[in-house]
Amino acid sequence: MDLRKLKTLIDLVSDSNVSELEITEAEGKVRIVKSMGVAAPVIMQQVAAPAAAAVPVAAAPVAEVPVAAPAGHAVKSPMVGTFYRSSSPGAAPFVQIGSVVKEGDTLCIIEAMKILNEIVSDKSGTVSKILCENGQATEYGQPLFIIE
Repeated sequence: MDLRKLKTLIDLVSDSNVSELEITEAEGKVRIVKSMGVAAPVIMQQVAAPAAAAVPVAAAPVAEVPVAAPAGHAVKSPMVGTFYRSSSPGAAPFVQIGSVVKEGDTLCIIEAMKILNEIVSDKSGTVSKILCENGQATEYGQPLFIIE
């Protein structure tokens, strides 16, 4: 299981009323337990090697740094997933800084649970900032683009 997926799972448990989450996949088993409002130990075991010992991993506290909101209209992520600027790895991005977009134009794709979701502009204007990197994990409500 890759680190982005683990981070997303830890964040989901931290932000929800769920106190414990356990997921088993082909490459291993992950168990996240929340105590006192913070997702704490994550235990991962390799299924292929039954004699392997459990490896505890603790979620490191992240210091919140206030960030000034950029000027313009922010297009926000409607879901948790992985941000992609183009429809395939070799294709040109849907938009670039300076691109003029109309309401309803595709800006990016967010992959969630193996489903590719097109994110469209909810405002006409010019893309002034792209706030995510290709392949980056996104959170619900996270600003993706600034349109002026």
